[in-house]
Amino acid sequence: MIPTPFAALNADPSLGVLFLLALLWLGAKLGGELATRLRVPTVVGELVAGMVLMACHRQWPVLPNVAADPAADLLATIGVIILMFSVGLESTVPQMMKVGLPALRVAVVGVIVPVVLGLGAVLLLLGAGISAVGALFVGACLCATSVGISARVLQEKGAGDTPEGRVILGAAVIDDVLGLLVLVLVAGMAKAAAGGQAIPWGGVGRTLLIAVVFLAGALTLGRWATPHLFRVANRFRVEEVLLPLSLAFGFLMAWGGGHAGLAPIVGAYAAGLILEPTHVEILQEREQKSLEALLHPLVTALAPLFFVVMGARIDPRSLLQPNILGLALALTLLGAVGKYVAGFAAGRGFNPHIVGWGMMPRGEVGLIFVATGAQLQILSPSVQTAVVMAMLLTTMLGPIGLGWLLHRRTEA
Repeated sequence: MIPTPFAALNADPSLGVLFLLALLWLGAKLGGELATRLRVPTVVGELVAGMVLMACHRQWPVLPNVAADPAADLLATIGVIILMFSVGLESTVPQMMKVGLPALRVAVVGVIVPVVLGLGAVLLLLGAGISAVGALFVGACLCATSVGISARVLQEKGAGDTPEGRVILGAAVIDDVLGLLVLVLVAGMAKAAAGGQAIPWGGVGRTLLIAVVFLAGALTLGRWATPHLFRVANRFRVEEVLLPLSLAFGFLMAWGGGHAGLAPIVGAYAAGLILEPTHVEILQEREQKSLEALLHPLVTALAPLFFVVMGARIDPRSLLQPNILGLALALTLLGAVGKYVAGFAAGRGFNPHIVGWGMMPRGEVGLIFVATGAQLQILSPSVQTAVVMAMLLTTMLGPIGLGWLLHRRTEA
Protein backbone atom coordinates (compact mmCIF):
# COMPACT_ATOMS: atom_id res chain seq x y z
CA MET A 1 0.00 0.00 0.00
CA ILE A 2 1.32 3.44 -0.89
CA PRO A 3 1.81 5.60 2.24
CA THR A 4 -0.33 8.72 2.47
CA PRO A 5 -0.08 11.80 4.68
CA PHE A 6 -3.21 10.53 6.45
CA ALA A 7 -2.04 6.96 7.11
CA ALA A 8 -1.77 7.70 10.82
CA LEU A 9 -5.53 8.31 10.93
CA ASN A 10 -6.02 4.52 10.82
CA ALA A 11 -4.00 4.09 14.01
CA ASP A 12 -6.19 6.23 16.26
CA PRO A 13 -9.85 6.86 15.24
CA SER A 14 -9.94 10.10 17.22
CA LEU A 15 -7.30 11.57 14.90
CA GLY A 16 -9.71 11.18 12.00
CA VAL A 17 -12.38 13.10 13.91
CA LEU A 18 -9.91 15.90 14.64
CA PHE A 19 -9.03 16.18 10.95
CA LEU A 20 -12.74 16.06 10.03
CA LEU A 21 -13.54 18.87 12.46
CA ALA A 22 -10.74 21.01 11.02
CA LEU A 23 -12.10 20.48 7.48
CA LEU A 24 -15.69 21.26 8.51
CA TRP A 25 -14.75 24.45 10.33
CA LEU A 26 -12.43 25.62 7.56
CA GLY A 27 -15.06 24.88 4.91
CA ALA A 28 -17.78 26.63 6.93
CA LYS A 29 -15.75 29.81 7.34
CA LEU A 30 -14.57 29.94 3.72
CA GLY A 31 -18.11 29.29 2.48
CA GLY A 32 -19.49 31.88 4.87
CA GLU A 33 -16.95 34.43 3.66
CA LEU A 34 -17.93 33.81 0.04
CA ALA A 35 -21.62 34.11 0.89
CA THR A 36 -21.02 37.35 2.78
CA ARG A 37 -19.16 38.86 -0.17
CA LEU A 38 -22.01 37.81 -2.49
CA ARG A 39 -24.56 39.26 -0.03
CA VAL A 40 -26.47 36.03 0.50
CA PRO A 41 -27.15 34.30 3.85
CA THR A 42 -24.13 32.60 5.39
CA VAL A 43 -25.96 29.28 5.47
CA VAL A 44 -25.91 29.16 1.65
CA GLY A 45 -22.13 29.38 1.66
CA GLU A 46 -21.95 26.63 4.26
CA LEU A 47 -24.13 24.36 2.11
CA VAL A 48 -21.88 25.03 -0.90
CA ALA A 49 -18.82 24.31 1.25
CA GLY A 50 -20.22 20.85 1.96
CA MET A 51 -20.68 20.22 -1.76
CA VAL A 52 -17.07 21.26 -2.40
CA LEU A 53 -15.77 18.96 0.36
CA MET A 54 -17.61 16.01 -1.22
CA ALA A 55 -16.21 16.91 -4.65
CA CYS A 56 -12.74 16.89 -3.11
CA HIS A 57 -13.43 13.48 -1.54
CA ARG A 58 -14.48 12.05 -4.91
CA GLN A 59 -11.26 13.39 -6.43
CA TRP A 60 -9.03 12.35 -3.50
CA PRO A 61 -10.72 9.47 -1.62
CA VAL A 62 -8.15 9.76 1.17
CA LEU A 63 -10.10 12.81 2.40
CA PRO A 64 -13.10 12.17 4.71
CA ASN A 65 -16.48 11.31 3.22
CA VAL A 66 -18.39 14.08 5.00
CA ALA A 67 -21.79 12.93 3.73
CA ALA A 68 -21.49 9.38 5.10
CA ASP A 69 -19.11 9.73 8.05
CA PRO A 70 -20.91 8.81 11.33
CA ALA A 71 -18.73 11.30 13.23
CA ALA A 72 -19.80 14.10 10.87
CA ASP A 73 -23.45 13.13 11.36
CA LEU A 74 -23.04 13.22 15.15
CA LEU A 75 -21.30 16.60 15.07
CA ALA A 76 -24.02 17.96 12.78
CA THR A 77 -26.74 16.70 15.13
CA ILE A 78 -25.10 18.32 18.15
CA GLY A 79 -24.73 21.58 16.22
CA VAL A 80 -28.37 21.80 15.10
CA ILE A 81 -29.69 20.84 18.56
CA ILE A 82 -27.69 23.65 20.17
CA LEU A 83 -28.88 26.04 17.45
CA MET A 84 -32.54 25.16 17.97
CA PHE A 85 -32.22 25.39 21.75
CA SER A 86 -30.71 28.86 21.32
CA VAL A 87 -33.50 29.88 18.91
CA GLY A 88 -36.13 28.68 21.36
CA LEU A 89 -34.66 30.94 24.04
CA GLU A 90 -35.51 33.98 21.90
CA SER A 91 -39.25 33.43 22.48
CA THR A 92 -41.49 32.30 25.31
CA VAL A 93 -44.57 30.09 25.39
CA PRO A 94 -46.94 33.08 25.92
CA GLN A 95 -45.38 34.83 22.90
CA MET A 96 -45.80 31.71 20.78
CA MET A 97 -49.41 31.35 21.91
CA LYS A 98 -50.13 34.82 20.51
CA VAL A 99 -49.25 33.54 17.04
CA GLY A 100 -50.64 30.05 17.65
CA LEU A 101 -53.63 30.31 15.29
CA PRO A 102 -51.72 31.98 12.42
CA ALA A 103 -48.95 29.38 12.83
CA LEU A 104 -51.50 26.57 12.74
CA ARG A 105 -53.08 27.95 9.55
CA VAL A 106 -49.67 28.32 7.89
CA ALA A 107 -48.68 24.78 8.89
CA VAL A 108 -51.89 23.16 7.64
CA VAL A 109 -51.84 24.97 4.29
CA GLY A 110 -48.09 24.32 4.04
CA VAL A 111 -48.72 20.59 4.31
CA ILE A 112 -51.83 20.17 2.16
CA VAL A 113 -50.88 22.34 -0.85
CA PRO A 114 -47.37 20.86 -1.47
CA VAL A 115 -48.69 17.30 -1.10
CA VAL A 116 -51.45 17.93 -3.67
CA LEU A 117 -49.13 19.75 -6.09
CA GLY A 118 -46.39 17.12 -5.77
CA LEU A 119 -48.82 14.26 -6.24
CA GLY A 120 -50.28 15.86 -9.37
CA ALA A 121 -46.86 16.62 -10.86
CA VAL A 122 -45.53 13.09 -10.39
CA LEU A 123 -48.66 11.48 -11.85
CA LEU A 124 -48.52 13.88 -14.81
CA LEU A 125 -44.80 13.49 -15.53
CA LEU A 126 -44.31 9.80 -14.71
CA GLY A 127 -47.80 8.35 -15.20
CA ALA A 128 -47.67 4.58 -15.11
CA GLY A 129 -43.99 4.70 -14.19
CA ILE A 130 -44.84 5.10 -10.51
CA SER A 131 -47.44 3.61 -8.17
CA ALA A 132 -50.17 5.69 -6.54
CA VAL A 133 -48.54 5.16 -3.15
CA GLY A 134 -45.17 6.21 -4.58
CA ALA A 135 -46.66 9.39 -6.07
CA LEU A 136 -48.33 10.19 -2.73
CA PHE A 137 -45.02 9.62 -0.97
CA VAL A 138 -43.27 12.12 -3.24
CA GLY A 139 -45.96 14.66 -2.39
CA ALA A 140 -45.49 13.85 1.30
CA CYS A 141 -41.76 14.57 1.00
CA LEU A 142 -42.58 18.10 -0.20
CA CYS A 143 -44.65 18.89 2.90
CA ALA A 144 -41.62 18.84 5.20
CA THR A 145 -40.13 22.07 6.60
CA SER A 146 -36.62 22.43 8.03
CA VAL A 147 -36.88 24.85 10.92
CA GLY A 148 -33.11 24.81 11.52
CA ILE A 149 -32.15 26.60 8.30
CA SER A 150 -34.78 29.34 8.52
CA ALA A 151 -34.00 29.74 12.21
CA ARG A 152 -30.35 30.39 11.35
CA VAL A 153 -31.28 33.11 8.85
CA LEU A 154 -33.74 34.70 11.30
CA GLN A 155 -31.08 34.66 14.00
CA GLU A 156 -28.47 36.21 11.70
CA LYS A 157 -30.85 39.06 10.80
CA GLY A 158 -32.08 39.55 14.39
CA ALA A 159 -35.63 38.62 13.34
CA GLY A 160 -36.22 35.55 15.50
CA ASP A 161 -38.48 37.42 17.93
CA THR A 162 -40.51 39.27 15.28
CA PRO A 163 -44.14 38.25 14.65
CA GLU A 164 -43.16 36.64 11.33
CA GLY A 165 -40.23 34.85 12.97
CA ARG A 166 -42.46 33.38 15.67
CA VAL A 167 -45.05 32.31 13.09
CA ILE A 168 -42.35 30.58 11.00
CA LEU A 169 -40.90 28.74 13.99
CA GLY A 170 -44.29 27.86 15.46
CA ALA A 171 -45.61 26.66 12.10
CA ALA A 172 -42.48 24.58 11.54
CA VAL A 173 -43.00 22.79 14.87
CA ILE A 174 -46.67 22.08 14.01
CA ASP A 175 -45.50 21.11 10.52
CA ASP A 176 -43.25 18.48 12.05
CA VAL A 177 -46.18 16.85 13.86
CA LEU A 178 -48.38 16.95 10.75
CA GLY A 179 -45.54 15.72 8.58
CA LEU A 180 -44.97 12.87 11.00
CA LEU A 181 -48.61 11.85 10.63
CA VAL A 182 -48.38 12.00 6.83
CA LEU A 183 -45.17 9.96 6.86
CA VAL A 184 -46.63 7.29 9.15
CA LEU A 185 -49.83 7.17 7.07
CA VAL A 186 -48.09 6.78 3.69
CA ALA A 187 -45.54 4.31 5.06
CA GLY A 188 -48.40 2.30 6.55
CA MET A 189 -50.21 2.37 3.19
CA ALA A 190 -47.06 1.12 1.45
CA LYS A 191 -46.58 -1.73 3.89
CA ALA A 192 -50.27 -2.63 3.69
CA ALA A 193 -50.20 -2.59 -0.12
CA ALA A 194 -47.12 -4.82 -0.16
CA GLY A 195 -48.71 -7.31 2.22
CA GLY A 196 -52.28 -7.05 0.96
CA GLN A 197 -53.50 -5.73 4.34
CA ALA A 198 -55.63 -2.82 5.53
CA ILE A 199 -54.13 0.54 6.52
CA PRO A 200 -53.00 0.42 10.21
CA TRP A 201 -55.04 3.39 11.43
CA GLY A 202 -54.40 2.39 15.04
CA GLY A 203 -50.64 2.78 14.63
CA VAL A 204 -51.08 6.15 12.93
CA GLY A 205 -53.27 7.43 15.75
CA ARG A 206 -50.93 6.10 18.44
CA THR A 207 -47.88 7.81 16.93
CA LEU A 208 -49.72 11.12 16.61
CA LEU A 209 -51.03 10.86 20.17
CA ILE A 210 -47.53 10.27 21.59
CA ALA A 211 -46.16 13.30 19.70
CA VAL A 212 -48.99 15.58 20.84
CA VAL A 213 -48.77 14.38 24.45
CA PHE A 214 -45.02 15.05 24.48
CA LEU A 215 -45.39 18.61 23.18
CA ALA A 216 -48.34 19.38 25.45
CA GLY A 217 -46.52 17.97 28.48
CA ALA A 218 -43.34 19.85 27.65
CA LEU A 219 -45.11 23.18 27.29
CA THR A 220 -47.20 22.77 30.46
CA LEU A 221 -45.50 20.51 33.01
CA GLY A 222 -42.09 21.58 31.72
CA ARG A 223 -42.82 25.26 32.37
CA TRP A 224 -43.93 24.37 35.90
CA ALA A 225 -40.94 22.14 36.73
CA THR A 226 -38.13 24.21 35.20
CA PRO A 227 -38.12 27.09 37.77
CA HIS A 228 -37.85 24.55 40.62
CA LEU A 229 -34.98 22.78 38.85
CA PHE A 230 -32.92 25.95 38.50
CA ARG A 231 -33.70 27.09 42.05
CA VAL A 232 -32.17 23.83 43.27
CA ALA A 233 -29.19 24.38 40.96
CA ASN A 234 -28.59 27.77 42.59
CA ARG A 235 -27.64 25.93 45.79
CA PHE A 236 -24.69 24.26 44.07
CA ARG A 237 -21.32 25.48 45.30
CA VAL A 238 -19.50 24.54 42.11
CA GLU A 239 -18.88 27.42 39.69
CA GLU A 240 -20.42 27.89 36.23
CA VAL A 241 -23.58 25.84 36.63
CA LEU A 242 -25.87 27.73 34.24
CA LEU A 243 -24.52 26.64 30.85
CA PRO A 244 -23.94 22.90 31.55
CA LEU A 245 -27.31 22.51 33.28
CA SER A 246 -29.14 24.37 30.50
CA LEU A 247 -27.45 22.26 27.82
CA ALA A 248 -28.32 19.09 29.73
CA PHE A 249 -31.95 20.23 29.83
CA GLY A 250 -31.96 21.01 26.10
CA PHE A 251 -30.38 17.69 25.11
CA LEU A 252 -32.68 15.76 27.45
CA MET A 253 -35.69 17.36 25.77
CA ALA A 254 -34.21 16.57 22.35
CA TRP A 255 -33.81 12.94 23.46
CA GLY A 256 -37.42 12.87 24.66
CA GLY A 257 -38.65 14.39 21.40
CA GLY A 258 -36.81 11.74 19.41
CA HIS A 259 -38.37 8.94 21.47
CA ALA A 260 -41.79 10.55 21.05
CA GLY A 261 -41.43 10.16 17.28
CA LEU A 262 -40.58 13.80 16.59
CA ALA A 263 -37.32 15.18 15.24
CA PRO A 264 -34.93 15.80 18.19
CA ILE A 265 -34.60 19.44 17.11
CA VAL A 266 -38.28 19.98 17.99
CA GLY A 267 -37.58 18.82 21.54
CA ALA A 268 -34.57 21.16 21.73
CA TYR A 269 -36.66 24.07 20.47
CA ALA A 270 -39.38 23.28 23.03
CA ALA A 271 -36.71 23.30 25.77
CA GLY A 272 -35.66 26.80 24.75
CA LEU A 273 -39.28 27.99 24.80
CA ILE A 274 -39.85 26.55 28.28
CA LEU A 275 -36.67 28.06 29.72
CA GLU A 276 -37.85 31.65 30.27
CA PRO A 277 -35.54 34.45 31.51
CA THR A 278 -37.18 34.52 34.95
CA HIS A 279 -36.25 30.86 35.48
CA VAL A 280 -32.50 31.49 35.28
CA GLU A 281 -32.19 35.09 36.45
CA ILE A 282 -30.70 34.11 39.85
CA LEU A 283 -27.98 32.03 38.23
CA GLN A 284 -27.34 34.75 35.64
CA GLU A 285 -26.84 37.32 38.41
CA ARG A 286 -24.54 34.93 40.26
CA GLU A 287 -22.38 34.22 37.20
CA GLN A 288 -22.75 37.77 35.78
CA LYS A 289 -23.48 36.43 32.31
CA SER A 290 -26.72 35.76 30.46
CA LEU A 291 -27.50 32.29 29.14
CA GLU A 292 -27.68 33.68 25.60
CA ALA A 293 -24.18 35.16 25.94
CA LEU A 294 -22.82 31.85 27.21
CA LEU A 295 -24.45 29.93 24.35
CA HIS A 296 -23.36 32.30 21.57
CA PRO A 297 -19.80 30.92 21.14
CA LEU A 298 -21.14 27.36 21.00
CA VAL A 299 -23.74 28.28 18.37
CA THR A 300 -21.12 30.13 16.32
CA ALA A 301 -18.73 27.17 16.42
CA LEU A 302 -21.07 24.17 16.14
CA ALA A 303 -24.18 25.23 14.17
CA PRO A 304 -22.26 25.66 10.87
CA LEU A 305 -21.19 21.99 11.05
CA PHE A 306 -24.78 20.92 10.45
CA PHE A 307 -25.15 22.99 7.30
CA VAL A 308 -21.81 21.88 5.84
CA VAL A 309 -22.80 18.23 6.33
CA MET A 310 -26.20 18.94 4.75
CA GLY A 311 -24.46 20.46 1.74
CA ALA A 312 -22.19 17.44 1.45
CA ARG A 313 -25.25 15.28 0.81
CA ILE A 314 -26.05 17.19 -2.39
CA ASP A 315 -24.73 15.48 -5.53
CA PRO A 316 -24.97 18.03 -8.38
CA ARG A 317 -23.87 15.38 -10.92
CA SER A 318 -27.39 13.90 -10.83
CA LEU A 319 -28.72 17.03 -12.51
CA LEU A 320 -26.88 16.07 -15.69
CA GLN A 321 -29.57 13.45 -16.40
CA PRO A 322 -32.41 15.23 -18.30
CA ASN A 323 -35.29 13.19 -16.87
CA ILE A 324 -34.09 13.65 -13.30
CA LEU A 325 -33.40 17.34 -13.93
CA GLY A 326 -36.92 17.91 -15.32
CA LEU A 327 -38.65 16.17 -12.41
CA ALA A 328 -36.38 17.87 -9.88
CA LEU A 329 -37.10 21.33 -11.31
CA ALA A 330 -40.85 20.68 -11.41
CA LEU A 331 -40.88 19.49 -7.80
CA THR A 332 -38.67 22.41 -6.77
CA LEU A 333 -41.06 24.93 -8.33
CA LEU A 334 -44.21 23.30 -6.96
CA GLY A 335 -42.65 22.73 -3.54
CA ALA A 336 -41.64 26.38 -3.36
CA VAL A 337 -45.06 27.59 -4.51
CA GLY A 338 -46.82 25.38 -1.95
CA LYS A 339 -44.90 26.87 0.97
CA TYR A 340 -45.04 30.42 -0.42
CA VAL A 341 -48.83 30.21 -0.67
CA ALA A 342 -48.92 29.03 2.96
CA GLY A 343 -47.43 32.37 4.02
CA PHE A 344 -50.67 34.12 3.06
CA ALA A 345 -52.58 31.91 5.51
CA ALA A 346 -50.96 33.81 8.40
CA GLY A 347 -53.53 36.58 7.97
CA ARG A 348 -53.39 40.28 8.71
CA GLY A 349 -50.52 41.80 10.61
CA PHE A 350 -47.90 39.47 9.13
CA ASN A 351 -45.73 39.81 6.04
CA PRO A 352 -46.84 36.80 3.94
CA HIS A 353 -43.73 36.92 1.74
CA ILE A 354 -41.37 36.56 4.73
CA VAL A 355 -43.45 33.75 6.22
CA GLY A 356 -43.70 31.95 2.88
CA TRP A 357 -39.98 32.09 2.16
CA GLY A 358 -39.22 31.10 5.75
CA MET A 359 -41.29 27.92 5.37
CA MET A 360 -39.56 26.89 2.14
CA PRO A 361 -36.43 24.93 3.20
CA ARG A 362 -36.83 21.16 3.62
CA GLY A 363 -33.39 20.17 4.85
CA GLU A 364 -32.92 17.27 7.23
CA VAL A 365 -36.66 16.66 7.75
CA GLY A 366 -37.21 16.02 4.06
CA LEU A 367 -34.17 13.74 3.93
CA ILE A 368 -35.73 11.64 6.70
CA PHE A 369 -38.79 11.24 4.47
CA VAL A 370 -36.69 10.13 1.49
CA ALA A 371 -34.66 7.72 3.62
CA THR A 372 -37.91 6.12 4.79
CA GLY A 373 -39.12 5.80 1.20
CA ALA A 374 -35.84 4.16 0.21
CA GLN A 375 -36.06 1.66 3.08
CA LEU A 376 -39.61 0.73 2.12
CA GLN A 377 -38.60 0.52 -1.56
CA ILE A 378 -41.41 2.92 -2.50
CA LEU A 379 -39.22 5.19 -4.65
CA SER A 380 -36.96 4.13 -7.50
CA PRO A 381 -33.36 5.44 -7.36
CA SER A 382 -34.03 8.00 -10.13
CA VAL A 383 -37.18 9.37 -8.46
CA GLN A 384 -35.39 9.39 -5.12
CA THR A 385 -32.56 11.47 -6.61
CA ALA A 386 -35.03 13.94 -8.15
CA VAL A 387 -36.86 14.38 -4.83
CA VAL A 388 -33.61 14.90 -2.92
CA MET A 389 -32.43 17.48 -5.44
CA ALA A 390 -35.78 19.29 -5.27
CA MET A 391 -35.66 19.47 -1.49
CA LEU A 392 -32.08 20.64 -1.42
CA LEU A 393 -32.72 23.27 -4.11
CA THR A 394 -35.61 24.67 -2.04
CA THR A 395 -33.32 24.44 0.98
CA MET A 396 -30.91 26.78 -0.79
CA LEU A 397 -33.56 29.05 -2.34
CA GLY A 398 -35.44 29.55 0.94
CA PRO A 399 -32.67 31.28 2.91
CA ILE A 400 -31.68 33.41 -0.09
CA GLY A 401 -35.22 34.80 -0.47
CA LEU A 402 -35.77 35.11 3.28
CA GLY A 403 -32.43 36.84 3.82
CA TRP A 404 -33.10 39.30 0.97
CA LEU A 405 -36.56 40.21 2.30
CA LEU A 406 -35.30 40.69 5.86
CA HIS A 407 -32.42 42.84 4.58
CA ARG A 408 -34.86 45.00 2.61
CA ARG A 409 -37.06 45.46 5.68
CA THR A 410 -34.05 46.47 7.77
CA GLU A 411 -33.04 49.10 5.21
CA ALA A 412 -36.57 50.47 4.85
